[in-house]
Amino acid sequence: MDIDTTQLWVVIVLLGLGSFGLRFVFLGLIGDRPMPPWVLRHLRYTAVAVLPALVAPMVVWPAATGGALDAPRMIAALVTLGVGYFTKNVLMAIGLGAGSLYLFLYLL
Repeated sequence: MDIDTTQLWVVIVLLGLGSFGLRFVFLGLIGDRPMPPWVLRHLRYTAVAVLPALVAPMVVWPAATGGALDAPRMIAALVTLGVGYFTKNVLMAIGLGAGSLYLFLYLL
């Protein structure tokens, strides 16, 4: 697919302006005002929602296997979920999940 240089720069500039606009709405317009408690309560769950959204496609449709499910990634995901749920320690969950992934990739 061939794209015109002018068209490419128009897309880049428009995406940059859109990105700036989204940030300006939150930081420039309402950044110095206190937010209502219900907004703060919802923002507290943003990080909790983003991490699984980033990891889930790599577990369910891993590129390393051509998109097929495999046991080592599913086991590592379950280990990570279990450790995180019972210990409430994010670093331990990530560490043991990564360790179990490498262990089961080696063993299986």
